[in-house]
Amino acid sequence: MDMEMTAWTSLRSAVNAKNGERPFSRRTLRRIGVFARPHRRRLVLFLVLSTVIAVTAVATPVLAGRVVDAIVRGERPGLVTGLAAVIAVLAVVEAALGLVNRWLSARIGEGLILDLRTAVYDHVQRMPIAFFTRTRTGALVSRLNNDVIGAQRAFSSTLSGVAGNLVTLVLTLAVMVRLSWQITLLALALLPVFVLPARRMGARLARLEREAADHNATMGTQMTERFSAPGATLVKLFGRPARESAEFAARARRVADIGVRTAMVQTVFVTALTLVSALALALVYGLGGFYALRGGLEPGAVVALALLLTRLYAPLTALAGARVEVMSALVSFERVFEILDLEPLIAERPDARRVPDGPVSVEFDRVRFAYPAADRISLASLEEVAALDTRGGEQVLHEMSFRAEPGQMVALVGSSGAGKSTIAQLLPRLYDVDEGAVRLADVDVRDLTFASIRETVGMVTQDGHLFHDSIRENLLLARPEADEAELWEVLRRARLDDLVAGLPDGLDTVVGERGYRLSGGERQRLTIARLLLARPRVVILDEATAHLDSTSEAAVQEALAEALDGRTALVIAHRLSTIRTADLILVIEGGRIVERGTHAELLAAGGRYRELHDTQFEQSSAALA
Repeated sequence: MDMEMTAWTSLRSAVNAKNGERPFSRRTLRRIGVFARPHRRRLVLFLVLSTVIAVTAVATPVLAGRVVDAIVRGERPGLVTGLAAVIAVLAVVEAALGLVNRWLSARIGEGLILDLRTAVYDHVQRMPIAFFTRTRTGALVSRLNNDVIGAQRAFSSTLSGVAGNLVTLVLTLAVMVRLSWQITLLALALLPVFVLPARRMGARLARLEREAADHNATMGTQMTERFSAPGATLVKLFGRPARESAEFAARARRVADIGVRTAMVQTVFVTALTLVSALALALVYGLGGFYALRGGLEPGAVVALALLLTRLYAPLTALAGARVEVMSALVSFERVFEILDLEPLIAERPDARRVPDGPVSVEFDRVRFAYPAADRISLASLEEVAALDTRGGEQVLHEMSFRAEPGQMVALVGSSGAGKSTIAQLLPRLYDVDEGAVRLADVDVRDLTFASIRETVGMVTQDGHLFHDSIRENLLLARPEADEAELWEVLRRARLDDLVAGLPDGLDTVVGERGYRLSGGERQRLTIARLLLARPRVVILDEATAHLDSTSEAAVQEALAEALDGRTALVIAHRLSTIRTADLILVIEGGRIVERGTHAELLAAGGRYRELHDTQFEQSSAALA
């Protein structure tokens, strides 16, 4: 490694040192060992090859010195060519081992990334919905990307660097002391000239890097929010494009200025240290030459010392910053383990069973529920807050009891925030009750398998969420094994077959982010088609027509009639006209059932339902007028 590369190594270690450290525990090391265990054979071979490469790196300067001595002494040409051949063989061996070691490094690193990412992704999928409502998506994705790669660096870079540099340093010092302890001391005396300026420069560069990272993160957030379909619409409707552009340009300009300053600081530092290294070499040649002329040192030893000097500072500076590199990698591991240590609030019991065959009833039995506190489901670092709120959640549902027999429709009505959507989320076990029980076919949902609950309960929400994928893939999410004929059948039943058939790519048409290339009614009917494909025995409709115009609502209602036919249904309705035929209507206020009965019974009772009905009727009459 030449002196310029040595300078860059020293500077990089110093920058990392200024970025801070965090203590770690033995438990972290043990858990790292668990992930490293499947790769232990490759790790051992990796370390052995790193050691061999370090030995060849030191052997080459020694042999070069022998060549010079042989030439000066007038040895037979065969010795010189033989030594040159050995140097060539060592170069080939070092190159070959370097390639093998790089392959091992890549296999170990990428394997570790695969294991960590898979573990985190699978774990996150088991987290409750409350976790996702609090967590910043970008922060969570960063754990899967930046922190996982940082953890991988501990094996593919730091580990080999420490092993190789340690062997190189010990062998280099041993050989240099044997050749000339005076010149070795001179070389070590110059080490502070490399390290101390690097620390000072490192502090400046670390501050610049942090500022640039903050600006880049802010720009990334701005682009993510403004470039999504809802964000772009909001900016066009209410934003000021000139101001948005000016804010973005100001941050981008600051990042550019920081880039120029960073480049100049780095260049000045590297140039200065390269100059110092050249002066150090001059001193080695001067002092070594002086000793050689006086007979105290072989000429070849002077050359060997000069070559060894170029291999001394790199491992010294790298090892000086090795602790920081290790700590940085361990911090990445700990940030990944933070996610894995979050216990999912909802778990499947070992003896869980399937929902019984046949028609399914739904029952809520004296259910009490409060949303979990933040410290039970999230991390402060994922929410960008100093500390999580430890207060317990306020109770949302109080002694909630009702039953829907197989094939019946139960409708939930009431004010916004009364607890209707919470009831809907408890049935498919997106949350667990605090007290009481929610039952499917007279079996507590906590005693059922997740897979059978998903097969039994289907849900259509008011936002009709779709992935940025084709119509085909959005439908197959419900039942991946469905064939083409089944897809067209559910589209026909959802009144979408003519629309999809008229699209240029048919089923392979990409619907856009969250389905924004479709109208509200089309998007909702596609989610109903997906529900029909799933063939659930229980259907939940959470204000499925709340934000649709009259024409779209009529089309969706036709599709919903297909979805509800013969199924047990729990319907949350804003428009009371859509649930007149419900077998049972529950009026929810403040997390309690304040009225229950059929449409006619509740109107005759003249209570809260009558009040909601009359208010909507008056609003409809006023709109028509």
